[in-house]
Amino acid sequence: MDLEIAGKRALVTGSSAGLGEAIARLLAAEGASVVVHGRDVARASRVASEIGASAVAIGDLSTDAGADAVASAAGDVDILVNNAGSYDHLGWTDATAADWTAMYEANVVSAVRMIHRCVPGMRDRGWGRVIQIGGGLAIQPMAMQPHYTATLAARHNLAVSLARDLAGTGVTSNVVSPGAILVDSVRELLTSIAPAHGWGTSWEEIESAAARDLVPNDIGRLGRPEEIAAAVGYLVSPAAAYVSGATIRVDGGTIRSAH
Repeated sequence: MDLEIAGKRALVTGSSAGLGEAIARLLAAEGASVVVHGRDVARASRVASEIGASAVAIGDLSTDAGADAVASAAGDVDILVNNAGSYDHLGWTDATAADWTAMYEANVVSAVRMIHRCVPGMRDRGWGRVIQIGGGLAIQPMAMQPHYTATLAARHNLAVSLARDLAGTGVTSNVVSPGAILVDSVRELLTSIAPAHGWGTSWEEIESAAARDLVPNDIGRLGRPEEIAAAVGYLVSPAAAYVSGATIRVDGGTIRSAH
């Protein structure tokens, strides 16, 4: 499928691994001029080399200086995918006020920094796409990771507010909301806890059991990074020109809601 984004310049934050890497790969394959972002030069450069990216941008987006460095390296972008973020496994009794603040900086203010730096140019040129990578926990939080799930809710909220601000400009703002996705860290976590849950020893057994017990969904497995990338691909294409302030859930039906 031709997404008609050849020649568009795209910055995918946190694209040196995981979901961000999959998104960067798809956009590059569709002809976009992709800027790979990360905090590790070697990892980001590897991905950039493999996909034929136009630039590498290194910087910590939880700081103004880092965001300035990334924006400078990226140049004028037509597509901004705010994917970079952080999470941990702390609960209410463990997560301190400082942990909440750090998580908000990493997952919310970092996205705002890049919006401030990239969107004015899109507005001036009359075309652009801004995608936040959110998550189902934004609307269906659990007891664990309260600070993380709150930042997801903020990401969803700011995307809708931004869409209202961009009305009539030719720039759209939307959210892709993944469920549990099979990236390296998730595979390692599930494999490590499988014995305690009696999930078996092969990955096929573990994934099936985790999709039944831990993240129940209609498909019976975890999602793949390429499936998230496909949703981003749709939203940045002309086919989604009439989609504004929307959340596209790619979670296998994990979220049991008509909302």
